[in-house]
Amino acid sequence: MVSSIGATLIRSAALHKTSNQRSEEISGVYTLIKPENPIPLVFDSPHSGTNYPKEFDYACDFEDLQRAEDKYVDELFADAPDYGAPLLSAQFPRPVIDVNRAADDIEEELLSAPWPEEETIEPTNRSHAGIGLVRRLITPGTPVYSRQLSPDEIKQRIETYYRPYHATLEALIESAHYNFGAVWHINCHSMPSPYAKGSFMRVNPLKAPDFVLGDRNGTSCDLDFTHAIRDFLKSKCYKVAINEPYKGVELVDRYSSPSTGRHSLQIEICRSLYMDETTGKKRSNFNKLKDDMNKLIEFCRDYTKSNLIPLAAD
Repeated sequence: MVSSIGATLIRSAALHKTSNQRSEEISGVYTLIKPENPIPLVFDSPHSGTNYPKEFDYACDFEDLQRAEDKYVDELFADAPDYGAPLLSAQFPRPVIDVNRAADDIEEELLSAPWPEEETIEPTNRSHAGIGLVRRLITPGTPVYSRQLSPDEIKQRIETYYRPYHATLEALIESAHYNFGAVWHINCHSMPSPYAKGSFMRVNPLKAPDFVLGDRNGTSCDLDFTHAIRDFLKSKCYKVAINEPYKGVELVDRYSSPSTGRHSLQIEICRSLYMDETTGKKRSNFNKLKDDMNKLIEFCRDYTKSNLIPLAAD
């Protein structure tokens, strides 16, 4: 079944680097492009990967799997290193494992055997809805697998994909914070329009936003930063919502602490802005949106520089 994927697409090659940047990667796991002298601004794209491992024994339509990807988001933010900001991008897709979930967000219904007693799992409402750490459903009512998964299979995915991605992102954030005393982290995603097939989005289509900014109700970053990004996007004539319907999940929660200068903001971009949600092909205005995202990256760079407080000498 997996062989139907054919030649797997790894778009990390689309993430260019220049002579003053360096690229790191674990094949099939992540690509990191980092300037030699990074500023305290970090971008990550955890769901834009398209590299399906051979052992991923799915039973749903491959087209449905692809709709769960944040396709092209890594390309939209590919120029971040040109502005001094590291960019971390997953190569594996969200249906394999979702790094934007807690590592114990696992539902028992997915398991072929009990989870080991010496460890605990804490399924959230997302797991109960079939979209936890490892997805049971690819669209509402459509299972990913024709079988249950063993605990060892899930643990292998955690060790292979989840932990390296999180360790790398945490290191980027903590290094920036150590060097500058503050850090701003932008967690980049795409969201389906309300009209898209299999969309989990529940909003009035007439009021659907182009962007949703998630700061976990003001707890993952300073409100001034959230509002500054909102106002910038509105100045480009985009419709922007805050925390509705996406507040941000694990990646902005785990590493944020605004009171200590660690700011994390999730940004969701409506896919219909830049791609045909049925075919998955880029729309003609893709480059226009990418240009606007470059301007957003530049805005974030200038914001971080103007909001840094000089560190006292030891």
